[in-house]
Parts: sequence; C-alpha cells; structure tokens
Amino acid sequence: MEDIEAIAALQDPVRRRLYEYVVAQGREVGRNEAAEAAGVARTLAAHHLDRLAEAGLLESGSRRLTGRSGPGAGRPAKVYTRARGERTVSLPARDYRTAAELLAEAAEEAGLDAGLCAAARRRGEALRGAAPCGGLDEAAEMLAARGYEPYLAGAEEAAGAAWRVVRMRNCPFHAVAERFPPLVCGMNLALLEGLLGTDGPVRARMDARPGECCVVVEDSKN
Repeated sequence: MEDIEAIAALQDPVRRRLYEYVVAQGREVGRNEAAEAAGVARTLAAHHLDRLAEAGLLESGSRRLTGRSGPGAGRPAKVYTRARGERTVSLPARDYRTAAELLAEAAEEAGLDAGLCAAARRRGEALRGAAPCGGLDEAAEMLAARGYEPYLAGAEEAAGAAWRVVRMRNCPFHAVAERFPPLVCGMNLALLEGLLGTDGPVRARMDARPGECCVVVEDSKN
C-alpha cells in the first residue's frame, strides 16, 4: 500500500512537474529553482516538494546554495534529490524481481554469460528493426523510451580528439545488477549494442560510474 500511495502522490500535475524536474537534474535542487522550472510560486513548490519527500519519492536536506560559508553566507536552504529506493505497483501482487535474481544466479553458476549476452543482443536487434540507429540524438530518444534517463555529458577528449557522450542516470536492471554486476552489466551492454547497432554512427561501451548506468553511448567516429 505504501508504494501505491507514493505513486498516487504524482497524480497532481504540479507535483509531477516538480518531481520530473528534480529527477532530471541529477543533483540537489533548491525550492526557488524548482518553482521557477515548474512555473509556480515558491510557497506552492515548497508544499509539493515536501509532500514528495514525505511520500518517499524525494530526499531532502539543507545546504548553502551560495557556495560561501561563514558570516554573510546566508542560511542553509532546503534542497531535494531523487530518493534511492524503488517504487513498484502490481495488482495482483507479482514478484518478478525474485524470479530475475534466481535466473541470474543460475546463469552465473552455470557460466552462461555468453549465451545470455547473445540472447540480449538478439532482443535488442529485434526491438530496433533493420536499420542501425541514425545518430546520438536518436539514440538518446530510444534510451529515454526504455527508461535509461539519458543526458548529454558533453564532449570527452582523448589523443587530441573530442566527441559527444551520452550517459544514463538510471539502469532499468539496477536491483539485479547490484547482486550480479558482471553478468547483468554484460547483458545490458549486449542489449544496447543490439538496439543501437554496431556498424552505425554510435556505439555503446562500458564505463561504470557510481549512481549511473554502467554503459555509455558515444559517436563511433573517434
């Protein structure tokens, strides 16, 4: 019932806009910033942000947004970030997570990594269709549609060359990946290789960072 109540808190359109804005930033967001982004008064934004924190969808804290400390730095402001916990609703109750963990455990013990990756790559190809992904912008749209929450991290440089990189704030397989990281991260990479194609203008590769998906997507010509 707690998950149902938490998700129901997003029914209010203003609250939903505030939640989506905070989540999309990938950092702490203050009340003034959130209010401006949602186009509402600060007091209304504060009310809804606190309701989201009470529902367990956001976490709140306080810090000085000026970046200064000491006398004259101002009082700490309340800030919000996405809560680390997951919320799911299934009526009637289903437990696909336990099934996924059991299957992952069995696959890992049997050394079925290669077979799992091959199946994941085939699934990605089936989802994509015949043509490879047309570019990084199209790749970001495809990733967003599958819940990866992609964002353009900017240009990265190596050997004097620069190229664009898309990182992802969410891993759709996070719960299982935490218990079986090599198996599930390898599966994830293979799935995205199949989905985006390996002979087009973009490529997927492993580049794990804390709190983000283990895979990044970048221009292939670098």
